[in-house]
Amino acid sequence: MQLFDTHCHLDFAAFGKDFANQWQQANQAGIERVLLPAIGAENWGRIEQLSQRFSGVYYALGCHPYFLNGQPGGALNQLVDTLDARSERCVAIGECGLDVAIDVDSKLQERFFVQQIELAQSYQLPLIIHSRKADNRILQLLKQAQYTQGGVWHGFSGSEQQAHNFIERGFYLGIGGVITYERAKKTRQAVTSLPIERLVLETDAPDMPLSGFQGQPNHPKRLPLVLETLAQLRGLPEKQMAAETWANSSRLFGLNTHE
Repeated sequence: MQLFDTHCHLDFAAFGKDFANQWQQANQAGIERVLLPAIGAENWGRIEQLSQRFSGVYYALGCHPYFLNGQPGGALNQLVDTLDARSERCVAIGECGLDVAIDVDSKLQERFFVQQIELAQSYQLPLIIHSRKADNRILQLLKQAQYTQGGVWHGFSGSEQQAHNFIERGFYLGIGGVITYERAKKTRQAVTSLPIERLVLETDAPDMPLSGFQGQPNHPKRLPLVLETLAQLRGLPEKQMAAETWANSSRLFGLNTHE
């Protein structure tokens, strides 16, 4: 089986500086591709370098709402320059979006998000969206921008209707550790009936630990457990679910199904 972790922060300090070892562990678990989303200017160069050193590693460029207070002046201009110089391994804009649960000015969040929507449209790249209690506003901003490049709603934990609102705008749903918790009834129910061609797998490592691994850093090597749960909820063989999500991920990011 081929697995693609479409959202993990394997460059974070939680994994130390031994990326090669972490990537090997992921490979041994069947993870053939990962996408490293940026959080801001501080890791743009790092994730680009990792993508050049390791086959199967891709990246996205953007500014995460959580880290906006620490961004340098002119960060958005720097983002444009970095996008202009990007390698072919840069396959998306993000991680970006809105988060109402953090101490970052909402107007600042919206300004950065809207400009990243415009960049994704201009560069014809999909968006990786972070949304916490901001789904309706994000959809409103996407509509206002007449955004058409699609992307992925990272860390899907909503209802079936919320999911369809994003799907109608060309988005895929990032399915992660949330579904491994039996108490997540709304989300578990939603993934049983959503269009299978709009589902992709992710871990958000080192965050979003799976059930049974609370308190431990998450890791791409646990993606097979997300796959197993999703296959069970859908009533499908794991191999079929793996093939479907691999094809979806490749299509989403404009990649061949084979390297």
